[in-house]
Amino acid sequence: MSGGALTPAQRADWLRLARAERIGPVAFRHLILRFGSAEAALEAVPRLARRAGAAKGPAIPSRAQAEDEIAAGEALGARLLCAREADFPPLLAALDPPPPLIWTLGEAAILTRPAVAVVGARIASAAGQRFARQLAADLGQAGYLVVSGMARGIDAAAHEGSLPTGSAAVLAGGIDDVYPPEHQALYERLAAEGCVVSESQVGRRAQARDFPRRNRLISGLSLGVVVVEAEQRSGSLITARLAGEQGREVFAVPGSPLDPRAKGTNDLIRQGAALCESAEDVIRGLQRPFMAREADKDPFRHGPTDEAALDAAIDAVRAKVEALLSPTPIPRDELVRLTGAPAATVYGALVELALAGRAELLPGGLVSSKG
Repeated sequence: MSGGALTPAQRADWLRLARAERIGPVAFRHLILRFGSAEAALEAVPRLARRAGAAKGPAIPSRAQAEDEIAAGEALGARLLCAREADFPPLLAALDPPPPLIWTLGEAAILTRPAVAVVGARIASAAGQRFARQLAADLGQAGYLVVSGMARGIDAAAHEGSLPTGSAAVLAGGIDDVYPPEHQALYERLAAEGCVVSESQVGRRAQARDFPRRNRLISGLSLGVVVVEAEQRSGSLITARLAGEQGREVFAVPGSPLDPRAKGTNDLIRQGAALCESAEDVIRGLQRPFMAREADKDPFRHGPTDEAALDAAIDAVRAKVEALLSPTPIPRDELVRLTGAPAATVYGALVELALAGRAELLPGGLVSSKG
């Protein structure tokens, strides 16, 4: 991806916008596309929220708070990578929308290598852990970076197998949140020999709602995801689903129908996931060219916008858009079809409603009502 380094002030504003209340990756990208910079978007956010009926805009961290987070990350030896910068991982930049930023601890350059995620059950069988460890080692020998989530079981085995050749761990909490605590030594090895990645605020302790976002980064960094063991309500299946939505390959290791940890993987195979019995299956399955954005295309490229005309168009369609929303998520493009309005107008109305706390913009191009 093209893009020069941001200045310290621009990086602080980028972080402030990314950490603002009610602004996720979807709204973040829309605001940058519309206003051209984080600074301009920050100035516009309170006005946009009021236009959708909010008494006040969402809470936005101060410049001092953003600078404090940057200083805290740098004190740990971590790097903040913003999605507009050239050294942002290209596969993450290809997501729609990309995460606005990530923190990295260790060798961030390995995130540009072709990668495979290996994930699975926390309470994994000995056989499953052995398979994951060997699979990760074999993929590393073939030149792939192995990505996982540093959890117990399959994740830890995948990291252990791939550390000699290249391993990256994505955390749900901040870049300094070692979870589970007994993986402190593994975390230190990953930071020294591989790379640790987090989208969360430095110092944040992981909460349940952070793990789906963590899973999106695991699949987003990878050309394919291999699920080794997973029960039917496993978080690993969320990672596999996200990989499919992102256009990545999904592989599953078959298992005994008598083992509950095989139910999720066997079901993935029934749904069309590629069967994985060895690294060769994965390597062969990744031969299909990956259709990402062009490497030099900036997903935040700003075009000219007639603000007065856009505001008037949004005013005309906002109530109709909100009336179509319900707690059941619906594709944003379906709202465009139902309203007959231009996509930019509908998306603008949705962002205003989200900033006012009346809509929720979800990954995968979905939106629902909120509260």
